[in-house]
Amino acid sequence: MQKPIHKVLVANRGEIACRVFRTLKKMGIASVAVYSEADFNAPFVGMADEAVCIGPPPSNQSYLLQDKIIEVAKRLNVDAIHPGYGFLSENPVFAANLEKNDILLIGPSAYSMEIMGSKLAAKDAVKAFDIPLVPGTDYALTDAAECEKIAEGIGYPVLIKASAGGGGKGMRLVNNAAEIKEQLQMAMSEALSAFGDASVFIEKYVEEPRHIEFQIMADKHGNVVHLFERECSIQRRHQKVVEEAPSSVLSPELRKKMGDAAVNVAKACNYVGAGTVEFLVDKHLNFYFLEMNTRLQVEHPVTEMITGVDLVEQQVRVAMGEVLPFKQEDLNITGHAMELRVYAEDPFNNFLPSINVLHTYRPPVGDGIRVDDGFREGMEIPMYYDPMLAKLTTYGATRRAAIEKMKWAIQHYDIDGIETTLDFGNFVMNHEAFVSGKFDTSFVPRYFSKDAYMNQLKEAANSAAALATTL
Repeated sequence: MQKPIHKVLVANRGEIACRVFRTLKKMGIASVAVYSEADFNAPFVGMADEAVCIGPPPSNQSYLLQDKIIEVAKRLNVDAIHPGYGFLSENPVFAANLEKNDILLIGPSAYSMEIMGSKLAAKDAVKAFDIPLVPGTDYALTDAAECEKIAEGIGYPVLIKASAGGGGKGMRLVNNAAEIKEQLQMAMSEALSAFGDASVFIEKYVEEPRHIEFQIMADKHGNVVHLFERECSIQRRHQKVVEEAPSSVLSPELRKKMGDAAVNVAKACNYVGAGTVEFLVDKHLNFYFLEMNTRLQVEHPVTEMITGVDLVEQQVRVAMGEVLPFKQEDLNITGHAMELRVYAEDPFNNFLPSINVLHTYRPPVGDGIRVDDGFREGMEIPMYYDPMLAKLTTYGATRRAAIEKMKWAIQHYDIDGIETTLDFGNFVMNHEAFVSGKFDTSFVPRYFSKDAYMNQLKEAANSAAALATTL
């Protein structure tokens, strides 16, 4: 049954709020921004047709206030809420509350969120579809002796992981039996603190893993497709910094197998909307289901650039009850896209946040360059939220062309007043392991340091000087 959407409230901030407002404007749908006192002069507030301040800067006093957001939505006759990512985007209680108040969520059901929000429940749900899983337990553990027995059975090293976890929280690598007890207690304590759930489980540690995820889209009529993969192996603290599409290591045959598995994961939880199925791929190109993110991903621009599909528009249309306008065979990969998350962080100081005023802020402009941002020159970076300034995405006919365009875009991204990950991005784009495609999730600890960066600059200068003498 179709339900028209005339007005959407975006329950988020920054670049993702700007991103959603652009598509809403294109679709002719009215928009509402909610903002904290820290964001009163942020660009996303001015992009909306209406804007309401909902509280002080801390997110638990503003962007996480479900009742306040729903009250604003009802008062302004909002038809639907887009949650972006982070904050309330994967909160099943929020999804259920919207349904009770007859407000559409531009996202999946509370049921789907609950299933995929627990790694153990997700594993149980996908069993019927014969989807490859990393060897380990599919139930919660609390006893060190039992953990030791299981770890010995699957072989060290192993990972202890929080069932409700994400972003590396509640995760511990265990190399031998002597470490089990201490690491189990630490993982459970961190899981309880971060997620309110101390449940953990054990998995075999996949050595030299690549992190590859598939974008899926599903409508309310049972149609599910994937929009190919994203390579997300360049990470710091288990969080992505560089993403690309497609991956340089997937053959057409492996891409089809993983894509089919991603579609089946979505079917396993009756999924509706945009979502991402994440896999680990080992050095032998065996793949294993990791988790499903029941929302739009930060790195969705690279998928949009290689497919030509506006994922936010499809989210809105699916929420209204429309049938997906394409089938799997209609979708194709064209070209290659790279994304760098431009964080207000110092990559030479363990990627610690760099909070200050943007004295200069001028993003690059050019064909095949896309900048999704939520700041402008003169603004101060708020200390209360994720320190991402922007997403810098480049597109080219080939992977090499996308890399070269990214290098140019980084050089022409003018930021002063804070430290950023631009230098790190430049290091990645010039590193032989990345350029060759022979890298995994250990890229940062294995290759990156300030000394390595300075040596790379020196080698580049020497090569340029040598070339100049031959001309």
